[in-house]
Amino acid sequence: MAAPPSAYKDRHFLAVIGDEDSVTGLLLAGIGHVTQPPDAQKNFLVVDSKTETSTIEQAFDNYTHDRKDIAILLINQHIAERIRHRLDTYTEAFPSVLEIPSKDHPYDPEKDSVLKRVRRLFGE
Repeated sequence: MAAPPSAYKDRHFLAVIGDEDSVTGLLLAGIGHVTQPPDAQKNFLVVDSKTETSTIEQAFDNYTHDRKDIAILLINQHIAERIRHRLDTYTEAFPSVLEIPSKDHPYDPEKDSVLKRVRRLFGE
């Protein structure tokens, strides 16, 4: 059954949680957006080795639960591993959460939570 239009009609933006190279590339492609002041919120988070896991979790919750204008959340797979428990329990259709590779970390389909769910549906 398809989701009702009210579930997605105001969702216009991509969000990204990623390393500097991934976020920079996506910003250069035009996905960057900042909401209106006074609580100006970005639709991206640059993660490095010093970024706390709680900061990543907070951004994930913000993009998936609080912001109603995000349609797709892109997250580098190696960063998704740090909050795997959140991704494995996330079941909403909107925003869709997609794991992407980074320059230094290749994509591993065995770790992808979406592919795991698809395999379970098909009985693999």
